[in-house]
Amino acid sequence: MSDREFDDFEADSLSNTSRMIPRLPPYNMEDQLLPMERRSTCGCWTWTFFVVAMNSLVFLFNFLLLASIFAVVLLPTIVVVYFGFQCHSRVLHSTAYYCKTILDDNSSSALIILGFVIMSPLIVVAMALYCSLARRLRLFMCFQPYARAVYKGVKWQWYEEGGICGCAKAWNTQVKAWV
Repeated sequence: MSDREFDDFEADSLSNTSRMIPRLPPYNMEDQLLPMERRSTCGCWTWTFFVVAMNSLVFLFNFLLLASIFAVVLLPTIVVVYFGFQCHSRVLHSTAYYCKTILDDNSSSALIILGFVIMSPLIVVAMALYCSLARRLRLFMCFQPYARAVYKGVKWQWYEEGGICGCAKAWNTQVKAWV
């Protein structure tokens, strides 16, 4: 492209209104009442506490779900590494019957190595399970933005969709995603 064509391209691609937008638009423009009315200071603090409490509960639920999925999927790795460390003579050197009769130092080392080798694919499986479950349950839609606390008349997204986080709404079976 010549310099003249490049200058014309820049002038056509930018509009005069693009520089005049002071901030991002509201969370969901279709359901908002324009212009939105701000809450009083006391009401804003009350709703802020409510939004923060709700987001904290959603975060805690997500974390507990993630921890339980990882604990169940990684249980074979945990067991193998535990027995490997328990029966090795330089680590714990347990006096249990199975450590004396079945596992010596070489087999304990093999268990430790096997446990750490199978950990990587199991972490991938656990993350894929969590992501697919979170997508199906729409867990990340439960987080509410701070604008819910600041402005009056802002509708809660989950209320209109048939329940908390839209879980009561039928799942879309047409959407396929590889994780």
